[in-house]
Amino acid sequence: MKKQTSKGLDFIIDKLTNSIENRVTGDSFTTNIIHLTKADLKTVTKKSGWVFDWRLELNQPEREVYKLTISENTNIIQGLISLEIKFDHVYMHLVESSPFNKGKEKVYSGVPGNLVAFACRLSFQRGFEGNVSFVSKTHLINHYTETLGAFHAGGRLMIIETGAALRLMNKYFKNIDI
Repeated sequence: MKKQTSKGLDFIIDKLTNSIENRVTGDSFTTNIIHLTKADLKTVTKKSGWVFDWRLELNQPEREVYKLTISENTNIIQGLISLEIKFDHVYMHLVESSPFNKGKEKVYSGVPGNLVAFACRLSFQRGFEGNVSFVSKTHLINHYTETLGAFHAGGRLMIIETGAALRLMNKYFKNIDI
């Protein structure tokens, strides 16, 4: 099986919203985050504008791949995240917004923030106190420090600790037990 090497995550936190927000109307929409299925793979291809090979991610036995959808429209994937449960934290392998949620003409803001907040929530649920790590592209280290409250642990390693994880979760997951 072809193994991907980590070149660093390069998602942009466009805005921390209360869920995801329509850029034109400003309306917020509640979201669901559930496992990506093999059937979903038909819509998340490079041909349809996705950057990463999500089939490869889904076939990695140590990884869990989740999709973000709007609660009222679960057929359209807003973004994806690939996570690995380590012995003391959650590691983010990939984060990607759907092709229509990228760039200046994106439909919804808040997708990457929502996915990272989910990783923090999963970390709490697994008993890891919200700790999440990931490898960043070098030029985005300061961005993740400022927007996510992550700290730079050396090299390109970024860590989100309990306090920052709680802030993200409280922004995206109101009234939800961890």
